[in-house]
Amino acid sequence: MNLTLKIWRQKNAKDTGKIVEYPMTDVSPDMSFLEMLDVLNQDLIDKGEEPVAFDHDCREGICGMCSMFVNGQAHGPDSMVTVCQLHMRSFKDGDTIFIEPWRATAFPVIKDLIVDRSAFDRIQHAGGFISVNTSGNTQDANSIPINKHDADTAFDAATCIGCGACVASCKNSSAMLFVSAKVSQFALLPQGQVEATDRVLNMVQQMDDEGFGNCTNTGACEVECPKGISLENIARMNREYLSASFKG
Repeated sequence: MNLTLKIWRQKNAKDTGKIVEYPMTDVSPDMSFLEMLDVLNQDLIDKGEEPVAFDHDCREGICGMCSMFVNGQAHGPDSMVTVCQLHMRSFKDGDTIFIEPWRATAFPVIKDLIVDRSAFDRIQHAGGFISVNTSGNTQDANSIPINKHDADTAFDAATCIGCGACVASCKNSSAMLFVSAKVSQFALLPQGQVEATDRVLNMVQQMDDEGFGNCTNTGACEVECPKGISLENIARMNREYLSASFKG
């Protein structure tokens, strides 16, 4: 396939940035999207030009690092996939593809397609953990009875990879889906009850401090989430927050 790539290039956080056009020829439909960018970058390096900076690690849809807009859609046209799982067969010969970084105040651009998502880490540090007694009397988690529905729901929430597609897709740049997933995975399990009150209060407070917006209730976050995290988690977090506010 022959394609025209229009990629956001930005030297650093202070640079204005602009869209730069790159023609691509003989692109195999079996390439992943990131492999296609690898080929582009090798061509740029061979020409003595600066390669396009983008995040990647596992390339298996687990790490959440390959976050970017492809033709205005988080992670591209396919659903329930990350960019590294997107393949060029999703496009047609002669297509023009726009590639841009996430757009959110709390996710400042570092360079080109890379944004700083450390705000998510700080939210996790505020309460995304549990206390475990390691004095030698630790109870085996497998011996603690947990309702099957609760266990499955907690596991579903825990599949969140923190890619930021929910924030990028929300017109208010809300992180509610991410935070609610991290709250839910512990709120449903007995191990998470020790810090339950402080957890939700601290994580929501940190989310606000980072500059994320309020939930719009439009559901764009769930639609664009590559792991299909449910909006039910937001409702659960709101209940946890209300309960914790009375206790606090």
